[in-house]
Amino acid sequence: MTNRLAEAKSLYLRKHAENPIDWWPWCDEALSTAKAQNKPIFLSIGYSSCHWCTVMEGEAFSDPGIAEYMNANFIPIKVDREERPDIDSIYMQALQMMSGQGGWPLNAFLSPDDLVPFYAGTYFPVEPRYGRPGFLQVLQAIRHYYDTEKQDLRDRKAVILESLLTSAVLQQQGTTATQDKELLHKGRETSTGIITPNQYGNSFPMIPYAELALRGTRFEVTSEYDGKQVCTQRGLDLALGGIYDHVGGGFHRYTVDPTWTVPHFEKMLYDNGQIVEYLANLWSAGIEEPAFKRAIAGTVQWLKREMTAPEGYFYAAQDADSFTPPYQGGDKGGSEPEEGAFYVWTFSELEQLLTAEELIELQQQFTVTANGNFESKNVLQRRRSGELSATVETALKKLFVARYGATPESLETFPPARNNQEAKSRHWPGRIPAVTDTKMIVAWNSLMISGLARAYAVFREPVYLELATTAADFIVNHQFVDGRFHRLNYENQPTVLAQSEDYAFFIKALLDLQTCSPEQNKWLERAIALQEEFDEYLWSVELGGYYNTSSDASQDLIVRERSYVDNATPSANGVAIANLVRLALFTDNLHYLDLAEQGLNAFRSVMNSTPQACPSLFTALDWYRNSTLIRTTTEQLHSLMSQYLPSVVFAIASKLPDNSVGLVCQGLKCLPAASSLEQMLQQVRQSQVRG
Repeated sequence: MTNRLAEAKSLYLRKHAENPIDWWPWCDEALSTAKAQNKPIFLSIGYSSCHWCTVMEGEAFSDPGIAEYMNANFIPIKVDREERPDIDSIYMQALQMMSGQGGWPLNAFLSPDDLVPFYAGTYFPVEPRYGRPGFLQVLQAIRHYYDTEKQDLRDRKAVILESLLTSAVLQQQGTTATQDKELLHKGRETSTGIITPNQYGNSFPMIPYAELALRGTRFEVTSEYDGKQVCTQRGLDLALGGIYDHVGGGFHRYTVDPTWTVPHFEKMLYDNGQIVEYLANLWSAGIEEPAFKRAIAGTVQWLKREMTAPEGYFYAAQDADSFTPPYQGGDKGGSEPEEGAFYVWTFSELEQLLTAEELIELQQQFTVTANGNFESKNVLQRRRSGELSATVETALKKLFVARYGATPESLETFPPARNNQEAKSRHWPGRIPAVTDTKMIVAWNSLMISGLARAYAVFREPVYLELATTAADFIVNHQFVDGRFHRLNYENQPTVLAQSEDYAFFIKALLDLQTCSPEQNKWLERAIALQEEFDEYLWSVELGGYYNTSSDASQDLIVRERSYVDNATPSANGVAIANLVRLALFTDNLHYLDLAEQGLNAFRSVMNSTPQACPSLFTALDWYRNSTLIRTTTEQLHSLMSQYLPSVVFAIASKLPDNSVGLVCQGLKCLPAASSLEQMLQQVRQSQVRG
């Protein structure tokens, strides 16, 4: 017996289709039903590769007693946060207000008349444990409170709603050039401090912070942090750590320790796109560590093999958990998938698969032991940087064959397991892979396109550009319906109007592709057209900056937010404002620069008060204060774009002054024509630190 979610396109929603809970998707009918029946809404938000979301689905949401009480007393609504990040953002902010922390699954209780949340939490076990109450007891207490404490409920909602509205309306603040210089310095120092290694907690990539810190290394400033060393260490932690899949390529979400050893094993497209761009930038900044180049190449191989649809777009994510035999070949046996099963190795497996010499060298270069480092198994983590030996590379290829059932050279594509049933029932030549969420998300594809474009500019590997342009062409050709840009695609069916991150990230991706192909304006023209739609539907005339959703797609939201906080992905407004500066340089249209200034004025109060929240806005400020345009020949451009020039736009000059190699322009003025490449580079470096 299935519920309403059986027909959903979202893999995450369909995972709950056989729950005894009478789930609704987020829709007008669900909201009106809750209001008509005066039942509080139980809103549960998660995503397909979320481990604790999966746990709660198999426990509390599959419990008949919980379902009976839930169905009688609440209207349960399921939301895929990857489909509706606007909904997720509002209620995640409410959760953080109430509890001081966030995370998924996000479970919130809403008043049916106004959708204001009055209680929220994350994972709830069936029975009390981990210091958390049992879920049925929570439901009973919430319903009792809703029925008997009306005045307290009104007071509580008023405080929460006021806080949400206040955070959505920020005081506009202009600054002088000197104040901006000090503010930019403050932002760089803050981000450098945040990515400085520590000895506590989980380890996340935090690429928006790392990118800002790397940009800051070009400034000659005194600092208690060695910015270049800190940025290099972040790259080494990523490329050498257990967060990177040294056998199959691609980066996991994060590690559960401060040593970058044991990952939370899901692989998200958005992480991989950002990390590829960051490692390429490190290389172009002169930090030519072989492990960076190897990690980029391996990630692109994984992307092409496992994450690229036949149509050319990229899939969204792969789960952390996967099945192990005897559930191969349709034997259902009653198992749950195990975390990391696709990726880890027992010592006895390694002894069977490798020669004695290969195992010895693997132990010398990786943290491989008889006892393992994750539940008696081994997550591969490199002990040192540099090149891997030929013997170890051979050993890793043998492990690849054991996992995939074929050699890396012969396995061009590896079909995804689209759900648990496919994973369990299909015959796999190696291990049973984790489930892949095959939906196309414009924002996440855009981050990957940008990463590939930057890697191509640095390493000139044609496949990098080929993958990027094919994905971009798919979005251009398939994500517009009746003249409007759409966020998602399920098997060639576009759906859900685009949100601010989709516009901002794809415009950036188009401009990054334009940088790789300066001979034609194809990508620039598309970016200009999309920016016009972005401005029309999401720009806030009163406040400045961009709303998360368009005016005709936000009627069911209790507050209309403007994203300025960086999370696992950059903030939409940070990227959007940087795009505006780049467009002004590309087109000489000062209207873009006016919008960029208004956008920065809208968020400067946040940048001053909480610089740790918004590194992408500081990156936008860096673009605004230090933007530089180079007009030169095609030959010179191709040699320049592989260098680390983070606030530079390139254009082919139709005509240059006699005896010159190029023009360097700073904002609204151009410097004397450079007579040599050395002079032009000197002008560029000075231009990039003038702000």
